[in-house]
Amino acid sequence: MSFTEKKSAVRRRLPAEWEPQGAVLLAWPHAATDWAPVLDEVEPVFAALAAAVSRRALALIVAPDPDAVRPRLAAAGADLDRVRIVQLETNDTWARDFGPLTVLNPRGRPLLLDFGFNGWGLKFAADLDNQVTRRLHAAGGFGRTPLRSPHLVLEGGSVESDGRGTLLTTAACLLNANRNPGLTRTQIERKLLALFGANRLLWLEQGHLEGDDTDAHIDTLARLAPEDTIVYVACADSADSHYAALQAMESELRAFRTAAGRPYRLLPLPWPKAKFDAAGNRLPATYANFLVLNGAVLAPTYRDVADAAALAVIGNAFPGHEILALDCLPLILQHGSLHCVTMQLPAAAISQTRRAKSR
Repeated sequence: MSFTEKKSAVRRRLPAEWEPQGAVLLAWPHAATDWAPVLDEVEPVFAALAAAVSRRALALIVAPDPDAVRPRLAAAGADLDRVRIVQLETNDTWARDFGPLTVLNPRGRPLLLDFGFNGWGLKFAADLDNQVTRRLHAAGGFGRTPLRSPHLVLEGGSVESDGRGTLLTTAACLLNANRNPGLTRTQIERKLLALFGANRLLWLEQGHLEGDDTDAHIDTLARLAPEDTIVYVACADSADSHYAALQAMESELRAFRTAAGRPYRLLPLPWPKAKFDAAGNRLPATYANFLVLNGAVLAPTYRDVADAAALAVIGNAFPGHEILALDCLPLILQHGSLHCVTMQLPAAAISQTRRAKSR
């Protein structure tokens, strides 16, 4: 465990996920993606997710065939007045990692940061996905919100923010040579603190999930929540292959201190039973991969006995929020879950879009 603290010279901040949101970006699964063999299973999950988003924010969807998507959304009960579909080709559906991260200046004005996406270290083709944010911006999808492309490979799932200057990440992902091999740890720290206007960077050195292609994204392991809370995956089964690493991660979390010097309020999530694909490969089922959305939390479930307990923990972390369960067992067939397929946009970014549309 380690942390870096630095006064940022850049007056901006990366808002917390529980702050007001204007939209959630989704990329629709299609026959040219790895979802092709299970489209009939996964499209209903995306439709239910988009419908849930549309009741609380704009569902901004990119898809190669918008006309094929609209009937599915209607059947799922989406508020079609709060759905916008933009025709774009994609390699896959992991909007969390190729969508923009939005920072706000002191007046609350947004700036979209479009980081490089290389398919989690060149594991998968990502040429189309890496262009989604720029193409969507050029098509007016973000209205007049400005866009900047930092010279850094970074996925949204690899960093958490409390909106008050603290970032949380994992060394296994950000320091992997398959992302930014020319940069040292110190250089990466400095860039993140400056780009996000943060002054504290908490590093987890331990923790992983089998079947995870991301090299230990933080949003699969530990999540920041209001009132100096961290929600995290915990494994009490000493026979499980994750046990040692997750016990070590828990010790790191206990050693972390808030900006005020106090321990964090730690809420462990239950450990679901092991899930496997048809070939016997373990799948990364994690309850930490939830999405916070305007007074609600969309939480993944896996048809598991631990589902109810996980929902209760998430509810404890977000009092006053409606906890909405979404069956994500089909999503982990491609080694991701609910948070991985979404990217939230702050309300300020979408108000820019609405003003631009009305002109």
